[in-house]
Amino acid sequence: MQFRIRRHSGAGAPPDALGLLWRQLEGRRFEDVVFSHRGSEVEASSGHDSPISLERDEREQLARTEVLDCLREICDGVPELRFDWFAVSPHR
Repeated sequence: MQFRIRRHSGAGAPPDALGLLWRQLEGRRFEDVVFSHRGSEVEASSGHDSPISLERDEREQLARTEVLDCLREICDGVPELRFDWFAVSPHR
């Protein structure tokens, strides 16, 4: 599943928040999530292997949570980033 990562509009993120995030993500590997930089966005692709018996929205939420967990790990380890600066939404 594909997701877009953008600056959260209500969190007071600086204009370069996505650039700061990308510098931390670039080249870093996660088990089931791959990040890429496209124009002014950061994208995430989750290979989370959810049971097909789950509804699409349930599988999407599991994959989104996995992306959020990766972002939290990055932001918790870098003082100049804040997790609440970013919003993750499905890329449709």
